[in-house]
Amino acid sequence: MNNHLSGKVIGLAIDVHRELGPGLLENAYEEALSFELGRAGVFFERQLSLPVNYKGQLLDCKYQMDIVVEKQLVLELKAVEQLIPIHQAQLLTYLKLSGISLGLLINFNELVLRQGIKRLIL
Repeated sequence: MNNHLSGKVIGLAIDVHRELGPGLLENAYEEALSFELGRAGVFFERQLSLPVNYKGQLLDCKYQMDIVVEKQLVLELKAVEQLIPIHQAQLLTYLKLSGISLGLLINFNELVLRQGIKRLIL
């Protein structure tokens, strides 16, 4: 797994959290983290559509991954009181459907961001 890439992204997310703190909506953190990724020269895509293949039929379900970094790491960003199992299930499903094996679930609504980060491997 790409420990270097996930470590770099976690560092950038911590920078965003230090600057903005908890309490904002998810889209503010996505915007700020995208700014930091771009500034660091990291290739990423935002709100990447994720089709669902059901028995050979592509379903138009409108799923979107928040950020995909270097086509190797899916970021699912949250700004919630606490992470619950469905958040992890959502990221695991995104990993399965995208064929990407590594994901970070990041909850920016924590006093200490490290407590709100879950690294998931498929």
